[in-house]
Formats: sequence, C-alpha cells, structure tokens
Amino acid sequence: MKAAIIILSDPKAGEEALGRMFNALAAAYDFKQKKTEVGIYFQGTGTRWPGVLANTEHPIHALYKAVEDTVVGISCGCADVFGAREEVEKAGFDLITDNSVPGTSGLPSIAQIAADGYTVFTF
Repeated sequence: MKAAIIILSDPKAGEEALGRMFNALAAAYDFKQKKTEVGIYFQGTGTRWPGVLANTEHPIHALYKAVEDTVVGISCGCADVFGAREEVEKAGFDLITDNSVPGTSGLPSIAQIAADGYTVFTF
C-alpha cells in the first residue's frame, strides 16, 4: 500500500482545522513508522499550513518536523489563490503543477496520484 495525504484545512479556521492537521500528520507518522510509502500534499487553504507549522512554538511543530521529509509538495495554483506562495517558497517545498487547471498555475493531479497506486486520504 501507498498513502497520499491531502491537507485542505485552513489554519485560520480554529480548532477543527488544527484537529484535521494533527490527524493528517499523525496518519503520516503512523504510515512512516510502519515503512509504508507516504506523501503529504498541501492543497486549497491547506497551503497556508507550512508557514504556520514552521513556528517552533506551534503545538504540533515537533510532529510536523517528524514527517516533514514526506511532504511531496504544495499546490502551486492554490498557494497563489490563497496567498501562501511566499511562505511556501521560503519553506523550500516544491510547487506542484501537474494538473493544468484553466486559469491557474496548476495543481497536483489527484488522478495521477491514484493511478500511481496511492490511496488518497483528505484532511
């Protein structure tokens, strides 16, 4: 099995969004510990998370650092739309443009991720 974790929650949305992020990272950690191939993708308002989680004072910063090496990248089009591109570039993650959606700079291709044999989990 291979797992793709798509993070869509908005860090500006409070506890519910933090709960989604925490559980997404915990799932990635679980897969990683079990030596299951796992990749994290930030999409939608979720593209705002890398900048937030870089703060060492954030309550789930340590968990984020434990799975940071599994981050495949950030949706370029979403980072543009939701104002996260500068923070994403500062964090050094790849901007993914596989799915050339009209009017955008591109997003990850969920169809390709699934075709590559990944089970997709959204948070």
